[in-house]
Amino acid sequence: MPWILLVCAGLLEIGWPLGFKLAGVHEKHFYLFIALSIVSMGCSGYLLYLAQKSIPIGTAYVVWTGIGAVGTVLLGILFFHDSASVLRLLFVTLILAGVVGLKLVH
Repeated sequence: MPWILLVCAGLLEIGWPLGFKLAGVHEKHFYLFIALSIVSMGCSGYLLYLAQKSIPIGTAYVVWTGIGAVGTVLLGILFFHDSASVLRLLFVTLILAGVVGLKLVH
């Protein structure tokens, strides 16, 4: 169960930079997207808090930020035309490998 909470926390971690980006792109709905960012931050942090009761804090934090970082990069590539260069994808893959590796050695 703690790992499910941690994955959910990581997915919610993607929500706040996405909300900030959308607030800048769709200024008509600025306050809505900022509010969604704040809710996403709060929920993500709370789920991290719950998960780290059973998972070592270093492992939990790296997995949480790793899911958020990789997810945000992928959203940027897919929906905001961010660069998808080979080196960028290589380094994102290295982040993902580190996250998976920490899960395996936990």
